[in-house]
Amino acid sequence: MFLTLALALAAPAAAQDFQSTVLLDTVVAQFTGKPVGEVGGARTPVDARLKLQACAAPQLEWRSEAKDTVIVRCIAPNWRIFVPVNALPQPKPAPAPLAQRPAAAVAKAEPVIRRGDPLTVEAGSPGFSITRDGIAMGDAAAGARLMVKVDPKKPPIQAVALESGRARLPGWAE
Repeated sequence: MFLTLALALAAPAAAQDFQSTVLLDTVVAQFTGKPVGEVGGARTPVDARLKLQACAAPQLEWRSEAKDTVIVRCIAPNWRIFVPVNALPQPKPAPAPLAQRPAAAVAKAEPVIRRGDPLTVEAGSPGFSITRDGIAMGDAAAGARLMVKVDPKKPPIQAVALESGRARLPGWAE
């Protein structure tokens, strides 16, 4: 009997060591301005099984401009949780008048390098240049990136197509 009474009295004290998830639900609802389950509010209540250390002053912020998740964080002790929000429907923009629409979709540029073509990969700057022969691993239009096999024992490298038979390592000026 005494042991049961002692355990019953000790349970509320032990529960105080953990953050109340009901309190977290309340502060999230105040932050979003909507109750749990409504559009703009938390999707579901914070999981009551969480055993977070008690926090005197939880801080809340939006994860992104989409306002689809609230970050609840505590500085001391250090923890954070992410609470998903039923995002507000985004208004769809009205279609542009016919006169303002692009005339036609831009046609896909023709490749200047095709898979299997031999080519020279170059890199350099004023006073320095280096070249390496290789084989194109795919098609590429001028200015597009492609993989080039320069050594059968090593993985391919990435290059930018310049013209037929010529490519440059990305990041090197012409």
